[in-house]
Amino acid sequence: MNCEVCQLKELEVEHFEIREVLRCILHTIVFHRALGLVRPKDIDLELFEITYVQCGDMELEKKIDENIEQFISWVEKHPNKKSQICLSFFEERNKQATWFTHKKERLYWEQWHINLNVAQHPKAHSGKSHNSKVVVDPGESALEERIARRAVLEASLNEVLFQIIKFVNEKKDHVPPIPNHESVVCFPHEITIPSSSDSAFGMDMIKRMLQTGHPTMLS
Repeated sequence: MNCEVCQLKELEVEHFEIREVLRCILHTIVFHRALGLVRPKDIDLELFEITYVQCGDMELEKKIDENIEQFISWVEKHPNKKSQICLSFFEERNKQATWFTHKKERLYWEQWHINLNVAQHPKAHSGKSHNSKVVVDPGESALEERIARRAVLEASLNEVLFQIIKFVNEKKDHVPPIPNHESVVCFPHEITIPSSSDSAFGMDMIKRMLQTGHPTMLS
């Protein structure tokens, strides 16, 4: 089984924007892999003029929020590092039975790589410049800079959402049959965040690729 991989555009965010940005992206992907047993719920972002759709499932929302909090904790321990979250969809199949064992294996058929660069902005300088007696008020210019940066991020986030929609509309042949479970809201999936060791995270991704065959990339 080939695994389709989508590398989403990298977004530069500030720490306080991580939660909203990841909720928007993860829920958008999951909604487009929903199985029809959903109650769509429109969500307006507080920081951006963007609306996205959730599946309306409390357990799913809780699971996504837990993973986001784990990622935020990782970012706080690893400042000034680019980071990636991987949302993987898989099938579970029974492995060949051995003595007294009955194991299942995961066959990954789609992976979404969400790339974030968490910006670390320096604190404001004191009001007086070094070589001049002129008093400098950084408040107004800093506000303008933040508004401009927020507009760029909003446009980039919209690009990511369109990238998701384009992918799901163009890439359909790899999607497996719908699982025969009435209570299932979405295809089985997992969210992977960087571990305490970057190399361990990379090795985990390589291991999954070996399990699923060579991935097809779409950026």
